[in-house]
Amino acid sequence: MFETGGLPRMAGRIFGWLLISNPPQQSHSELANVLQASKGSISTMTRLLIQLSLIERVSLPGDRRDYFQIKPKAWKHITEQRLAQIVAFRQLADRGLDLLQTSPPQLRTRLQELRDIHAFWERELPYLNQRWEQEQAEKLMMKQSSVPEFR
Repeated sequence: MFETGGLPRMAGRIFGWLLISNPPQQSHSELANVLQASKGSISTMTRLLIQLSLIERVSLPGDRRDYFQIKPKAWKHITEQRLAQIVAFRQLADRGLDLLQTSPPQLRTRLQELRDIHAFWERELPYLNQRWEQEQAEKLMMKQSSVPEFR
């Protein structure tokens, strides 16, 4: 999946492992061992995943090594980044349409379509995020209310 999105396969392998690993924190050495990869590759790809805000570096009490884990709310951050890209594309298309204002409509059609779909997502994605957060809050409340109280 990472490769189809233009990212290196090893980044996807690291991310996939961190999604299911137990314990959830994994060291460079543990990642290199389980994924049968060089430490250099692990180092490069963990830096990339940190830059993408998908994972984070953590330390454990009493241990001098660095560990990596999935960053809490990573998906929310990715969605916010995508929204920023959508806004930038819409703004760029708006500027292009302004520059082509006197051009024949058939020359503006493709740019108009680009602008319109990005404007649509710019409007709708915040509502979807809001619904997602509401659903997660409701799940948390249900989970907390179903935990028996011990006295």
